[in-house]
Amino acid sequence: MLKRSFFSSKYLPYLLILPQTLVILTFFYWPAAQALFQSFMLSDPFGVKTQFVWLDNFSRLFKDHLYWKSIGITFFFSFSTALLSISMGLLVAAMANRALKAKAIIRTFLIWPYAIAPAISGIVWLFLFHPSFGVISYSVMRWFGIHWNPILDGTDALFLVVIASAWKQISYNFVFFIAGLQSIPKSLIEAAAIDGASPLRRFWVITFPLLSPTLFFLLVMNVVYAFFETFGIIHTVTQGGPGGATMTMVYKVYKDGFVGLDLGSSAAQSVVLMIVIVVLTVLQFKYVEKKVQYTG
Repeated sequence: MLKRSFFSSKYLPYLLILPQTLVILTFFYWPAAQALFQSFMLSDPFGVKTQFVWLDNFSRLFKDHLYWKSIGITFFFSFSTALLSISMGLLVAAMANRALKAKAIIRTFLIWPYAIAPAISGIVWLFLFHPSFGVISYSVMRWFGIHWNPILDGTDALFLVVIASAWKQISYNFVFFIAGLQSIPKSLIEAAAIDGASPLRRFWVITFPLLSPTLFFLLVMNVVYAFFETFGIIHTVTQGGPGGATMTMVYKVYKDGFVGLDLGSSAAQSVVLMIVIVVLTVLQFKYVEKKVQYTG
């Protein structure tokens, strides 16, 4: 029997959702509307005088080769970060799920990195990869003869922020994967083991398909994370450099708007970024979700 809630007043349900509605309108829809309005305006650096220029900001934006470069960097960075963090999160969850002793302690330590602020995560990895005193840079140079310098080399800097961003997100993915693994009936795994299936085959044939809803959810969340929440890592590690090699779309919005004081261009970039995220999310739900196997 389904349980339903009945309210004595027809206005009470609206009153209960009013605080959350005000928060969403104030911190989401109002800034989005302001950005959309500002993208059609040309402002002086202090925002005192404005002039309506229609689509000129967007026209200038798409004629800028540096902006197109930032789009390419963003897509490479985002999908590399999502792929690395999801694959490592799944690997760690699978190993932790098989742990026989001290499961609770192991899982607690694996979750802790998610509590670290993005800026701190970036600084930690910068210290490890710094060309002068970084332990990893020194080891790579000594053992493999590779001179790793994210301060001057754009490729090294891009891979550094990918690693730092992915490491920060592994714990988030681990939580969902470990929950998904524990929800899989053990009888299916045991039956496959009795039939002679190897552990690897049991994982790909049984475990992985049953994890597809979790994997799809994390794919969407990790792409959004890589687009927006990695700003702190990039800002503390590279500031978009060297030579714009780590200048993602969200960091270019900040650079042009708060540093260059080009408010119109910055607002236009934020609108384009919002459209890109919406399109990517719709495509994921339309095409990727078809391969998700829901059970119930």
